[in-house]
Amino acid sequence: MTTRAETKAELIAEYGKSKENTGATEAQIAIFTQRINHISGHLKINRKDFSAELSLVKLVGKRRSLLNYLAKKDIFGYRELIAKLGIRK
Repeated sequence: MTTRAETKAELIAEYGKSKENTGATEAQIAIFTQRINHISGHLKINRKDFSAELSLVKLVGKRRSLLNYLAKKDIFGYRELIAKLGIRK
């Protein structure tokens, strides 16, 4: 199993414009999506973990804001990214 740092580096390399570009909107959205999927799996097992539930809601809001920004900036990149990540609006 890969560590969180290795997974994050792979996502940045795949979705960012380069390996060092950690601030790319697409890379941030991909990282948030990976974290959201992880927390969702945790909450399926631990239903009463309310702090994880709160962090999930915050992450979804942050990702939604970035997706709105990307849709305004580059609609074709937005459509490609949501198709690649499996996110639907």
